[in-house]
Amino acid sequence: MIDAVLSVRRAIQARLAADAALAALLGGPGRVHDQPPRGQKGLYVVHGDVEARDWSTGTDGGCEQRLALVVWAASPTESAAALAAAGRVGALLHDAPLEPDGQRCVNLRQTGLDVSRDARSGLLRVVVRLRCVTEQS
Repeated sequence: MIDAVLSVRRAIQARLAADAALAALLGGPGRVHDQPPRGQKGLYVVHGDVEARDWSTGTDGGCEQRLALVVWAASPTESAAALAAAGRVGALLHDAPLEPDGQRCVNLRQTGLDVSRDARSGLLRVVVRLRCVTEQS
């Protein structure tokens, strides 16, 4: 399952990083990260939690992932921009034809959206929730 998780993460990150409209909403390219960046100014997207489950059939290996991408606003004035960026992330990934290495993406759907303020910093956090099912290729 680890291979499926890593492969899907790379495919998602590549798809998001290649989109000019998302880059414009985030304030420039290079704002989609695997891990939270240190000292990042402005909006950015980072991979969040992943829950992976075996989705194998009698003959084929498979993995169901419930995953999250998090859009962070670096200041309280960027709340609307963070929501717009999260909307673009969802649109880019919902039913997207991802091609993760070693996997075949059977289904990728946005399943939810959570909007909250970080208790410590007061910054807006928008979590885009997705479900991805892959089969080993």
